[in-house]
Amino acid sequence: MEVEFAFELRVEVSAIQVMGDTPKGNRRMIPITGGTFEGKNIKGIVQPGGYDWQIIRTDGVAELDARYVLVTDDGVLITIVNQGLRHGKPEVMQRLAEGKDVNPSEYYFRSIPVFETVDPKYAWLTRSVFVATGIRKPDKVLIQVYRVI
Repeated sequence: MEVEFAFELRVEVSAIQVMGDTPKGNRRMIPITGGTFEGKNIKGIVQPGGYDWQIIRTDGVAELDARYVLVTDDGVLITIVNQGLRHGKPEVMQRLAEGKDVNPSEYYFRSIPVFETVDPKYAWLTRSVFVATGIRKPDKVLIQVYRVI
């Protein structure tokens, strides 16, 4: 199996909202406030208003479920549901939670983005499987999206 780079998302986020311990784990919500994305065949902005709904499991793994809208430079709306996992040593995850800049080699951050759009120009997003790697920064998340070919 091979992958090819599709595009990079630069998703801006605001402060973590902690709901607390639920029967499923510690629930957190991170508001998505904007951003940009760009690749060979696509470019645009991340529409404000989405959320990354997270559960921190008892084993320290964060289950991520981000849902938001992309708007291409030519005005096409694309929804994204990006689910994944992020984990590392407890001290590394604590530094991330405190909003510190942490080297991405110190933690695992992978996801599976799924796209939906009605525009034929971007149908390639709905006809392939994608995987992604992520880097958590204090005020944004950098996501490298790859198409499985």
